[in-house]
Amino acid sequence: MDAQGRGQAGDDNVDPADQWVFDPNTGNYELRLDPAGQAAARPSDRRAPGSRRAARRPGGEVADTDTRPLPTQGGRRGGQGADEAEERPPGGRAARRSGRRSAAASASVAGPASRRKRKPKPSGRKKALYWTAGVVGFVLVAGCGGAFYLYQQLNGNINKVDVGVENDAVSDGPVNVLIIGTDARSGKGNSGYGDAGSVGHADTTLLMHISKDRSNATALSIPRDMITDIPDCPTKQKDGSRKIIPGEHGVRFNTSLGQEGRDPGCTWRTVEKLTGLKIDHFMMADFNAVKELSTAVDGVEVCAAKDLNDPKSHLRLKAGRHTVMGEQALAFVRTRHAIGFGSDLDRIKMQQQFLSSLIRKLKSDAFSSPSKLYAVSQAATKALTVDTGIGTASKLLDFGQDLKRVNIDKITFATVPVLDNPNDKATVILDKGKADPLFAMVRADHALAKGKKGKGKKAPVSKAPPGLVRVDVTNGGGPIGSAQETVDWLQNSKGARLSTNAGNAPAKLSATRLEYAPNQADQAATLADWMGLSKSALKKSSQNAGDRVPMKLILGKDFTAPGTPIAAPTELPDNVQNVNADDKNVCAK
Repeated sequence: MDAQGRGQAGDDNVDPADQWVFDPNTGNYELRLDPAGQAAARPSDRRAPGSRRAARRPGGEVADTDTRPLPTQGGRRGGQGADEAEERPPGGRAARRSGRRSAAASASVAGPASRRKRKPKPSGRKKALYWTAGVVGFVLVAGCGGAFYLYQQLNGNINKVDVGVENDAVSDGPVNVLIIGTDARSGKGNSGYGDAGSVGHADTTLLMHISKDRSNATALSIPRDMITDIPDCPTKQKDGSRKIIPGEHGVRFNTSLGQEGRDPGCTWRTVEKLTGLKIDHFMMADFNAVKELSTAVDGVEVCAAKDLNDPKSHLRLKAGRHTVMGEQALAFVRTRHAIGFGSDLDRIKMQQQFLSSLIRKLKSDAFSSPSKLYAVSQAATKALTVDTGIGTASKLLDFGQDLKRVNIDKITFATVPVLDNPNDKATVILDKGKADPLFAMVRADHALAKGKKGKGKKAPVSKAPPGLVRVDVTNGGGPIGSAQETVDWLQNSKGARLSTNAGNAPAKLSATRLEYAPNQADQAATLADWMGLSKSALKKSSQNAGDRVPMKLILGKDFTAPGTPIAAPTELPDNVQNVNADDKNVCAK
C-alpha cells in the first residue's frame, strides 16, 4: 500500500444487497460485512451479552462482523428464537428466505407460539434515529472541489494518504477535522472544471471543531485567496521515501495543496499554524462528491432571494426554493458571480447554505430504504480521501459513532475574518483583530451556537477615535512593569494619548477588567478591540462619568503582553459572518 493507495475490497463477488440481513430477533435489517457463507450469524444478545461485533467462523475463529440495526420493515415479524438465528443457512437472501419458510412450517406443527410479549414497534422518530445513527455523523460537501465527511461500511472505496501523523479514530477530547475540496480535474466527468493542467488546489477548506462533550460543532471556512505562510512539510512518496517540501511566505492559502508536490498534510500544517488548533484528521474530495452525493439523496433544497444567472458556473435559478442535484448542485456551490460582490467570500455563503441543507436532509429522510442507503454510501466513499488514522471502514465507523451526538441546531458555520489586501485586489489578508478572538474561542472549546433567542442581536456599539480614549491603567496581577508597557503601547501604537499609568491596583485580579460608564461605551469598545477583551471582562457602571473622568483598566493575572488577546471570548466578535445549520431561511442574494 503506497501513500496514495486505494484499499481493496475484501470480496469482489459479494452482492451488496446480500449484506443487508434481516434479524428476526430484533425485527431490523443489519449490515453484515462478512461475505455470505464465510461467517455464521452472530449469537443473539441474550446468549452473548456485550458481543455485538463478534461472530464465530467455522473452527472457532472470531471475526469482526460490524453490524448496525436499521428500521423494521412493515409487515415483518421477528418470531424466530435464538437457535434459529444461529442456524441461519449460508448463502444469499433466497436461501435465507427458504430457511425461514421451513422454520415457520415446523413451528406451526410444533404448537402455539410463545406468549412472550412482543417488543413495541419503534416510533417514527426512533426509526429515523435507527437509520442515521449507524450512517451519518457529519457530512460536509462544499465548493468548487467539494468536501465532505461521511462514513459507512465500504472499505474498498476509501483512499488514504499518509501525512506523517496518525491519531486514534476516537478521542476523549475535542476533535478537529480538516475538510478539503480540491479543484483537480481528475475523476470521471470533471474535465470541464477547474484549471486545465492543474494538479489541484485547496479550493474549499473547512476546519470542523467538535466540542469535547460533543454538544456542539463549529465549521470555519477558510478563504482560498487569503495570503498566508505555508510551513515546510514532509510528504510520503510512492516509493515510501520522505521528501520535505519547502515552505513559502506571503502566498495564497489554496497553494498549500497540490502545488510544488504538496499533499493534504501541507494544508493540515498550514491550518494548524494559522489557527493554533491541533488537527486530528483530514478528509478530502473532488467535484464528484457534490454531484453524486446530492443525487444519491434525491436532491438538496436551496433558496435564492433573486433570479440567479452565473455564466461561469452555469447556474440558472429563478427566485425561490429549488431542489438541486448533480451538475446543478455543483453549479450552486461554485457560484459567485451572480451574488453579492462576486467574490469567493460570497461563494462561501452559498456553500454554507448548501451544506446546512444537506446535513438536514441526511439527518431527516435521506435513508428511506437499504438501496438508497447503499447509494449514499457508495457516492460518499468513492470520492473520499482520508488520513491513515481513519483509513478503514471500522475506524470511520468508530469515528462517526463518536461524533453523531451533535444536534443540527448546535452546528455553526463561520467564515475566517479577512480584509481586502491593499497590495493586491484579487486577494485578502487575515483580519487579526477578529480572527484571533475567533480562533481563541474555538481553542477554548467555546460554542458558537447559542441556540434560538427570543430577541434579535443588538447592534454593535460605535467606536470612539483613538484620540478620545481616556483610560487609567493599573497592574493587578500581570508581569512587573505591565502597566507602563501597556501605556507605551497604547500611546505609540494606537494613538491613545490620554492613557495614563496609575501604578499598582489595590488588589490582585485573576482576570483583566475594564470599568467604564454608560457614556464611555464607545471608548470601551475601542479599547476592548485593541486589547482583545471578552465581553465578560467589561464592567459598566450605572451612572455616566464626567467629561475628564477616565475609564479604569486593571491588568489581571491573565495578562501577558499588550496586543495579545487577554482571554478566550465566549461570544463571537461583531460582524463575523456565521450561519446556523438549522436555519432554513437562508437565501442566496
